[in-house]
Amino acid sequence: MNALTLPPFDYVPMSYEGPSAEEVLALRKEFLNPAIFHYYKKPIMVVEGKGQYLFDETGRRYLDGFGGIVTVSVGHCHPQVMAAANGQNERIQHTTTIYLHPNIALYAKELAAKMPGDLKVVYFVNSGSEANDLAMLMARAYTGNYDLIALRNAYHGGSPASMALTSHHTWKFNVPHGFGVQHAQMPDMYRGPFGIDDAEAGRKYAEDVQSLIRFGTSGKVAAFFAESIQGVGGTVVFPEGYLKHAYEHVRAAGGLCVADEVQAGVGRAGTHYWGFETQGGMPEIVTMAKGIGNGCPLAAVVTTPEIAKVLASRIHFNTFGGNPVSCAQGRAVLEVIEREGLQENSLRVGAQLKEGFLKLAEKHDLIGDVRGMGLMLGVELVKDRKTKEPASAECAQVFETCKELGLLIGKGGLNGNVLRIKPPMCLTGEDADFLIGTLDVALGGI
Repeated sequence: MNALTLPPFDYVPMSYEGPSAEEVLALRKEFLNPAIFHYYKKPIMVVEGKGQYLFDETGRRYLDGFGGIVTVSVGHCHPQVMAAANGQNERIQHTTTIYLHPNIALYAKELAAKMPGDLKVVYFVNSGSEANDLAMLMARAYTGNYDLIALRNAYHGGSPASMALTSHHTWKFNVPHGFGVQHAQMPDMYRGPFGIDDAEAGRKYAEDVQSLIRFGTSGKVAAFFAESIQGVGGTVVFPEGYLKHAYEHVRAAGGLCVADEVQAGVGRAGTHYWGFETQGGMPEIVTMAKGIGNGCPLAAVVTTPEIAKVLASRIHFNTFGGNPVSCAQGRAVLEVIEREGLQENSLRVGAQLKEGFLKLAEKHDLIGDVRGMGLMLGVELVKDRKTKEPASAECAQVFETCKELGLLIGKGGLNGNVLRIKPPMCLTGEDADFLIGTLDVALGGI
């Protein structure tokens, strides 16, 4: 097979008879908030998806290398997931937690079974931002402390509360939102002061958390938030042991440790089911969304029984949290990941991709760093490997060329110079060859 030819796929997309892409774009401009942006100079209109592939209104097939922003875990329109959602839709679409329904109880049990230690109590919400909002509330209520610590370059959501945790000026509005939240040094092995070969880098970066507690707070904190692998920030993987050491400093200050698994969770990291497990640390609270629902609005906060009790001190309610259709879909996702070995596939195909990207780095000086775990990968582009000046314009060009060649990927980092490769976890080895070959051609065109 030619490296620039999509692998054979025995599927014919349905005929599309709706408005044209130009008409849809015009409607968006007229009726949708201008904050809703689109990718690409000439935006693509996606009308169908199957497995790891997407189809536009003309029937053209693309390899989805971004998974709906790291949301499609088991593949688009997976038959078992669709059957679970459709079957529940035919029975009842909505109840709330004021009534009993088996789906929420069974799903909570099955999700808790995937968690290590005493992380056994689940609260369902609708998005990662909501999950992190709730984790903030729980930590402050449980500890009696107020200050929170997150990391520079982090993304934890765009709601008024979670925006405070987020540490990119491009995502933060000029409104009061950051009370009680401070940001520690980003443990970036590529750009930070401690190099990739420093065996003590994890401990050294964690010392900044301790310093921030001592000099920026009362000495007591409510919680420390960290993505297990930074997503929007450009797939930043922490040095070994960083979270373990940071957690120790936070606990000494009376705080809880919160792992944001919105992007890195449910097997995507390959070696472990949850990203924090790769760091040797055990959080008290875990937030998750995106991949657990494979596209439906589903998120959760998982914590210990003791911490969970704090919410019962007041009335707390979420109208759509634990919706029976969402829970049916979430249960099916867990089953598919297990039955189809998608965590193992993430490890295997992710390693193939990473090896291919490293070979591309030998050929293209534009690649400054290749990083990530499993099928959560990033390729940072720089103008000069010594100065590490971000190659933002070049990244945008590669991004556009890949689309024209049939590959859809993401981009991130504060400077928009990191290619984000986070496809559905059902990606095949042939797909990986196509992705690598396409990226090779796109980089060669700079």
